[in-house]
Amino acid sequence: MSDDAIRDAVLRRLDLLDHVADGGDPRTVEALARTELHRLAEGWRLLLTVHQPDHDRRCQACPRGWRGKRWPCQVWRMAHRQLIGDATGHRVRKGPSRHGR
Repeated sequence: MSDDAIRDAVLRRLDLLDHVADGGDPRTVEALARTELHRLAEGWRLLLTVHQPDHDRRCQACPRGWRGKRWPCQVWRMAHRQLIGDATGHRVRKGPSRHGR
């Protein structure tokens, strides 16, 4: 599968999930949530496993410059912001698909 095909497939899936979450009937939302929540949690776990700190507390996966990236890296910070939240709270998406599809 090409890079573009992978990207497009992922973005289409995210758009589908947005669509169902925004306007799906409760049974469809519940059925999808039962499977997708496990898949999304496992995906985050796999991504975060790659971004573990080394013995110098630097991310093992993020590009290393002259000094390296201190842990927690941007991926862990993003995970915290998306899964736990921050002081600004959850942002509700407005308008059409984020990806123009």
